[in-house]
Parts: sequence; C-alpha cells; structure tokens
Amino acid sequence: MMPNDHAGDKKPEDEAGSDQLDPQPTPEPTQKSSSSNSHGSADDQRPGRGFGMMPLLIIGSLLAVAWFMYDLPSNHGTGVPHNFFRQQLLEGNVKSLTVYHMENGDVFTGEWKTIPAESPDLVQGTLTQQFNTKPLPGWEEDTTLRQALNSLGPLDVKHNTMTAGTLMLIYAVGTLAVLGFIWFMFRRSSDPFSGGGMMGSFIRSPAQLFEKTDKAATFDDVAGLKSAKQDLQEVVQFLKAPEDFTRLGAKIPRGVLLVGPPGTGKTLLARATAGEADVPFFSVNGSEFIQMFVGVGATRVRDLFKTARASAPCIIFIDEIDAVGRVRGAGVGGGHDEREQTLNQILSEMDGFSQTESIIVLAATNRQDVLDPALLRPGRFDRHVTVDLPVKEGRLGILKVHTREVPLDDDVRLDALAQSTIGYSGAELQKVVNEAALKAARDGKRRVSMDEFLFAQDLVQMGAEREEQLDDNDRKLTAWHEAGHAVLAWFQEGMDPVHKVTIIPRGRALGVTQLMPEKETFNVGESILRKRLVMMLGGRAAEKLVFDEVSAGAENDIERGTSLARRMVASWGMSESVGPVSFKQSDEHPFLGKEMHTYREFSEETARIIDIEVQTIMQESHEIATQLLVEYRAELDLLANALLEHEQIERLQLRELLGPRPGATEEPTETSSDGSTE
Repeated sequence: MMPNDHAGDKKPEDEAGSDQLDPQPTPEPTQKSSSSNSHGSADDQRPGRGFGMMPLLIIGSLLAVAWFMYDLPSNHGTGVPHNFFRQQLLEGNVKSLTVYHMENGDVFTGEWKTIPAESPDLVQGTLTQQFNTKPLPGWEEDTTLRQALNSLGPLDVKHNTMTAGTLMLIYAVGTLAVLGFIWFMFRRSSDPFSGGGMMGSFIRSPAQLFEKTDKAATFDDVAGLKSAKQDLQEVVQFLKAPEDFTRLGAKIPRGVLLVGPPGTGKTLLARATAGEADVPFFSVNGSEFIQMFVGVGATRVRDLFKTARASAPCIIFIDEIDAVGRVRGAGVGGGHDEREQTLNQILSEMDGFSQTESIIVLAATNRQDVLDPALLRPGRFDRHVTVDLPVKEGRLGILKVHTREVPLDDDVRLDALAQSTIGYSGAELQKVVNEAALKAARDGKRRVSMDEFLFAQDLVQMGAEREEQLDDNDRKLTAWHEAGHAVLAWFQEGMDPVHKVTIIPRGRALGVTQLMPEKETFNVGESILRKRLVMMLGGRAAEKLVFDEVSAGAENDIERGTSLARRMVASWGMSESVGPVSFKQSDEHPFLGKEMHTYREFSEETARIIDIEVQTIMQESHEIATQLLVEYRAELDLLANALLEHEQIERLQLRELLGPRPGATEEPTETSSDGSTE
C-alpha cells in the first residue's frame, strides 16, 4: 500500500465524514414542523361546492330504505292466512319456522316441505317455497298448535321491540353517516395545497424547523474556516438589519452555495449562520423532496417556501442539493420527471422572492460540477462559498473544540497532532479524538494520552489491524515490497519523509508505508511527481529484484501511478509529445452511463498517443526505481530484515538503519508524535 499520489490534490469524492465540526450534541429543535396551514382550502372559497355530493346522499338513503323494506319479516316469501298455515302445520308440511316478536304483533316466517295447493284466500299471489303469516291473538294458548310447533324442534325466536319506523330511521341515518364521512374526507383532500385531508402529511415539506434558542450554534463553535465565516457575515448582517442594505438600493443574495469536500463543516456553518442572525432555521435534505409520485416534490417545495415566508426573516438550508439540483435532461433516455419538476419549482420559488423578503437560502454540496446552470446563475445562488479542508491553524482549533470534554494527559501535544494531520477533514479529526477516547476507556485509563491519539490516527488512516497472520513467504514478500517503497522515499531528495513502515495487515493492505508531509501542499512540480511515481513502483521493483517475480500486491500502486501519469500527460501538459493541451475526458454529464458511452473531445489517434506517453512514463519510472534499488540494495535488505523482526519501524529507527536523508536539514532527536499519510 502506498500513500496518496498528491497531497494537495485530495478529491472531494474520496473524502469521508459528515459535515460536523462541533462535538457538542446538537440542541433538540424546539419545534419540528413542515408547514403551517394558514390559508383556507380553495374549495372553501367556491360557493355551492358542497352540493356536489347531495345526489349521492339521496340515492344512498333510498337504497337504505329499500333494503330495510326488503329485510322486514313480512316480506319473506308468500303471505298466507293463519288458518291455512295452521292446517299445513298439522299435516306436517312445514319444514322450518322462525317466530318474530315485533312490537306491533308476532310474525311467522318459514319454508314448506312441499309447496301446497293454492288457498282461495291467499294474501299474496302464487305460493312459493317460503311463506310468512301473522298468527291470531292468543295463538300461544292453542294447545294443538303448540304441539305441532314443538314437533318441528327448537324454534328460532327473534325479539324486536322497535317499530318499523324506528328501524327505517336507523337504516337511513347509518347510511347517511357513512356517506357523509366519505364526502367529508374527499372534500378535505380535493385541494392538496391546503395541507389537509388524507394526503396532507404526505405532501407537506419534511423540513425541520429549529427555532431561536439560547443554545444555538454560533461562529465561535466553528473552528477555522475564517474566509467562509467572513463571506457569511454579510448574510448575518442582512438578516439582522435588511433596511441598511435596501435603502441604498443594494440587492442581497437570494442564495448562498456552500461547496466543499464531505466532513468540512458545511451543515454546522449554515446552522451557525442562523444562530448568529438569531432567526429560525429550516433544515431539509435534497433527497427528501423526491418521491415516487410525480408532483409531490414540487408541492413540498411550495409548502416549505410558503412556511418560510410566514416565519421571515429566516434561513432555509438544503443539504446535499445535488440530489435534486442535477443537470436537467441528463441520463440515458432523458431525465427524471419528479426530480426535474422539483428543481423547476425551487428555481421558480427563488425567483419569487421580493427584495424586501428577509429569506436566505443556503445549500451545501460536494458536487458543484453536476448542478444545473440555472441553479447557479445570478439571482438564484449568487454566492459560492468554498469550505475547504482546514489548514494547520484550523485543525488545531478543531482539535481544541473536540477535546473540550476530553480529559487530556500532560504529554498530549495538539499542535503536533495538527501538524501531522495534513489533509484531514473536520469529521476525520473528530473521529481521531473519539477513537482515542474509546481506546483510553477500553484500557481503563482516566486520561487520554498521546499514545491513544497516535493509535487513533493510524486507525483512521490505515484501518484496524487484521487478526490473520501471514505465512513466511507472504511476510518476506511484503517486507521487501514495503522496504522498496520506504528506501526510494527516503533517498530521493524532495520527497516527504517516511514516518512509519509496517507489515502488519491493516484494512485491505498487507503492509503500509506512511509519509509525513512537512508543510501544506497546494501545488507540485513535475520533478516531484516523477519521484512519486518512482516511489510508487518501488515495491514492485523490489519484488522483481529480490525474488525475480512480481505479485498482485502492487495492483493499487500501479493503478494510482497510472492515474497520476495520465493526468500529467492529458491534463497538466507534462509531455513534450502531447504538449500543453488538455485532453481531459468530459464530465459535464456524469449520469449518462459511463460504461455505455464515454464522451471525449479528441480523436482516436490522440488517445493512442496519450496511452503511449503514459506507458512510457510508467516504464521509465520503473527502470529508475530498479536502478536506485540496485544502488541501495544493502539498505533495502537491512530494512526488510528489520521489518521481518519488528514488523513496524518508526522514523527514528529508519534514520538509524538508513542514515540521514539527502537534503535534510534537521532530524528529530526524540520519538516524534507526528504522522500522516500523504
């Protein structure tokens, strides 16, 4: 494993962490609300709208009455006289019988075994299988009838003391209640923008509202980022006293875009801006607008901005805005309708601000290159504030913020730790402090010492130590591989000094050579880049020189070396054959499907020349690495054997083994607490 090829060229997409610099717990929001529905439904303003359901209510009531009439016992089958029924019962022609004790008299309903011949005094038409009849008063005292009824077995007797009118009323009222409830729910949901009804909670904005509190974050809680805080100070002044700007005709930026790698503190910076201005803070993630139903995201945007206008002055913060603000029309087969409609609504709402509205939209992203140009034009996100990786002073301030509640031992040197963490984001520094505290707690210590910080730094950079042990052949191969890296980094003048070499497996690597940058690097020359390529290929060259074979362990070295060489040729003009021309492949539309189509603005012949130049640079670097290792073969073997014995060699031990570095003016006299991977 090798250090990164360019200390000053750390890509945002390779960073890890969260936009958080303050270790203090974020105060609980005093209110979490997506919107306040202060306006009435559009239906409430339309006279006569409520009569649309009246025909349905009338029809429903008639159906209920009809069902009641059908369900009356007197409507079950053919009506027959009581005497005819009594005769058929005594003859054994009644199969079953149900007795209804009604308030206005008893009713018999039953079923014939065989349909009898019609009686001349039938109540209703022709006889059917079922019948009903009203017995004569005092039928219970008819002994003969009672005996015949008992012969049928237990009778089904139903008691009902209510009148037919009461039953009809119950049927009608119940039906009206159900239909009325359905009409009420549909009426409330007929206007989706009112926020009510069955879809109300679904189409409301998911933004969290953080009201003004005494524990609100301020710029004092954001260590470093001086230039970013200075850019946002004008926003704070506008929110506090907008009339100072508008009376002179000045137009305050509608939106501010925070751009920077992940973990650099964009979210905390936005929250601190609201805290400094002492205004409400609406926070929402860009992905929360997008739903499977087209139009829901746009509705949520309208709801968010409407609520913000009611709470002005305030700040709307949209985190990860690239989730919704990507270039429209990108993607195989066209764009995404829901996302593009949501973006169009955001653009429309930002245009709808008047110059007197004290609403500022803050947004954060680490992919500014994929945002739609309409989102970045003046009048929308007027200002772009770069939130970059912190420099040494910023890292020291961040470490001080994170160690407020951590008891430190006397040997802890935060300034040395800040020096050794070049390229770390705020989130990574927070993780270093937290891992150090966890290590001290596991060891039963009451204070965190420098050893725990160095352990945490190795954990963040290289990963945790793996449990499996390498066999003798793998240990030897890894030892000479890492020794090849270390020797070429040590003896090439201008390279960052080697801090640590280890053959202890960590993460996905079997061994690691760790460098320590001595200063912040923002630019680098061709000579240093070529020396880095030589160092990257030193492990493979050592394997070939000592064992006369190469292993797959150099895959990462070759991959990153090839990437660096291609940038030297195609982007930085460091090849005489190609010249000072940029042949970088276009990344304007990163969602087109790179496996299907890669867009480039140069010919196949030029691509062939670039490939040849990259191959030449890599071959030359490998040859130089081999020559240098032949020259320093004794030091190579000495360091490899020391690694086999001790498994890990620190910087002072390297100096004792290899001697002073060429061009080095000063070497440490005690165990260094510095350490970083380039």
